[in-house]
Amino acid sequence: MRSRGSPRKKPPLTVLATHALLARAAARVGGIPPGLSQLLIGGAELGELLASDPRIALLSATGSTRMGRAVAPVVANRLGRSLLELGGNNAAIIGPSADAALVERAVLFSAAGTAGQRCTTLRRAFIHESIYATLMPRLASSYARVRVGNPLEPATLVGPLIDDGAMQSMAGALAAARSEGARVHGGDRVTVTGCEGGSYVRPALVEMAEQSPIVCRETFAPILYVMRYRELDEAIALHNAVPQGLASSIFTNDVREAETFLSSAGSDCGIANVNIGPGGAEIGGAFGGEKIPAVAESPGPMHGRPICAAPLTRSTTPAICRWRKGFASRWIES
Repeated sequence: MRSRGSPRKKPPLTVLATHALLARAAARVGGIPPGLSQLLIGGAELGELLASDPRIALLSATGSTRMGRAVAPVVANRLGRSLLELGGNNAAIIGPSADAALVERAVLFSAAGTAGQRCTTLRRAFIHESIYATLMPRLASSYARVRVGNPLEPATLVGPLIDDGAMQSMAGALAAARSEGARVHGGDRVTVTGCEGGSYVRPALVEMAEQSPIVCRETFAPILYVMRYRELDEAIALHNAVPQGLASSIFTNDVREAETFLSSAGSDCGIANVNIGPGGAEIGGAFGGEKIPAVAESPGPMHGRPICAAPLTRSTTPAICRWRKGFASRWIES
């Protein structure tokens, strides 16, 4: 028996809708055993019941790292197996040879799509100093023109945050960044006609002087922290210097940079992409959460001091992908 759980307060409406769609599809196909998929809605007590039930050989759970710490020992205590998809603080390294148009489209979708409320959202970007001055204005312009509104409309990329609490969390993170001298583009509340009560906000592009503690903390909102780097080993060290591990990416046309990023001296995340942002890494799985201590090779000499350093763990699944031209044009106001 396999159980899938997501112990949060707001998703019941989503899972009810998904379950109804599955039931409709099963009826159309025919021959599906009754009760193959079942839905239970409840609080922490239901999650504890599922985690401790010896009849459930594999329990898959999606949620916070705190939730994972509570679930994993209970399942392990009965010698069961758990598949946990937890937090992430996904980053992209944008090399000097990166295609600017590709970066602009991919970063916008990866960081701002679904209002930054998915585990594979891009949250940190390290841009090579040689292209920073030309790339940042392009990103800021895209952020200013991206369509924020009713997610039921095809032209909308950014819908609402789940509630005002999420918006307050975002505002708090931006205030902390400003106190550290950051330059913030966007982040203001947006009024959407017909949806005046919604928690709509413009995605925030935040220029940071360094990877400070606020950058190392995952805020589940459309915030992208941007920093400069000089050498690739410096960028990789900063990339790996957060406690969360999930998806990662590099934008480069330099084969040596790509190979380094995918090597044991490169990304320490569960998923590593070349030429594509974390939004393309929607395969999920047993990744995310905080990194576990592991013996790993040193990433080599570091230019600059990584902050919030986390122990490395090697579990990288490489992927080499490309974005279709004109991919995001419908989401940007002309």
